[in-house]
Amino acid sequence: MRHRSGFATGGSALGDIRAMTDWDLSVRRVERVAPRWAPGAVPAYQFLSYGFTLGELVRRITGTPVEWLLGELVLGPLDARDTHLGLTPRLWSRHVPLAAGGPVGRLVSAVVNRPATRAAVIPSAGVSTTARDVARFYAALLDGELLRPATLATLLTPTSDGEIDRYARVPLRWSEGFQLGGRPHVPGAISPMGRTSSRRAFGHNGSNCCLAWADPDRRLAYAYLTNRITTRRADITHHAAVADAVLAEL
Repeated sequence: MRHRSGFATGGSALGDIRAMTDWDLSVRRVERVAPRWAPGAVPAYQFLSYGFTLGELVRRITGTPVEWLLGELVLGPLDARDTHLGLTPRLWSRHVPLAAGGPVGRLVSAVVNRPATRAAVIPSAGVSTTARDVARFYAALLDGELLRPATLATLLTPTSDGEIDRYARVPLRWSEGFQLGGRPHVPGAISPMGRTSSRRAFGHNGSNCCLAWADPDRRLAYAYLTNRITTRRADITHHAAVADAVLAEL
């Protein structure tokens, strides 16, 4: 959950992407990979592999697929009816395709927008949802509906602050599974949660096209979802500007 396992991918990012619609293959990649760094030594964002690692751990302990538990323990109690880990064919007419520019972007779009990809259970990248449902999830965390306050406090303990993430190649403030707000202790670095975001704000950036977070100090839950991927710096700057505009209005 701290992204300090010692590996960022199951061998390569391209290999993880090609395998992501096959649960068993994705798990085998994680089982076989050799750590690149000493476990615990440095942060390295596992953009796909951590979802399969944690999802398989849940499945082996409970004997229940992670998508079923998500529905029973989270989505059902929150009445989050527009959130699906794996989009069913009957909901295909409501899907929003990803739009990305450039040769690499067009390739990514072609893969992600396939019905087989959207239907697959990909815990860290395969949720179809709405901004309202995502904001509802973060509000529930603030209100203690899903986790005890002490549990949430533990999850928000910083585990990386000022270190350059070895995979993302930018300074990320990590906690136990969340990214944290506030300006990183690196000159020129900004948080997508805004330059004025609280250092206790917690959430996650999604491929620099989507962002959701909650601020315990302001009692605010925020979700901003788009379907466009452009350049990394431009996207982070844009998200930070939108978040700052919202915070300024408060």
